[in-house]
Amino acid sequence: MDSERERRKIRYSVLEGTFAVCRLAPTVPVREWALRPGFFSITRTAEELSLVCAEAHVPAGIPAEFGWSCLQLEGPFPFAMSGVLAAFINPLAEAGIGIFAVSTFDTDYILVKADSLRTTIAKLEEAGHTRIG
Repeated sequence: MDSERERRKIRYSVLEGTFAVCRLAPTVPVREWALRPGFFSITRTAEELSLVCAEAHVPAGIPAEFGWSCLQLEGPFPFAMSGVLAAFINPLAEAGIGIFAVSTFDTDYILVKADSLRTTIAKLEEAGHTRIG
């Protein structure tokens, strides 16, 4: 039980800069401005195309939510390992901090509003998670 609890103590880093979450029509091509170096994520569904990228890359007039900070969980995490994301975001939910989650093959990225970053870090520290870098 203790080893299970310890595995859920997560190391993470905060990426440089601020990010935007953009919503485009589901059939439009992925925009070049979203593909610049650095962290970005592209998700297409039948209802929308979501782009996450540095907010400085987003042209005027694009529907977007600006002002996000991005936390990278120190993976990789095996697919069979359950509760990783929940262990990380539950302290944030309890503090009323909204998140936007992006997952990759190896790890997870959690975006929080930049103005709540200090509170986010404090809540994660209280939960036993460790900021690196």
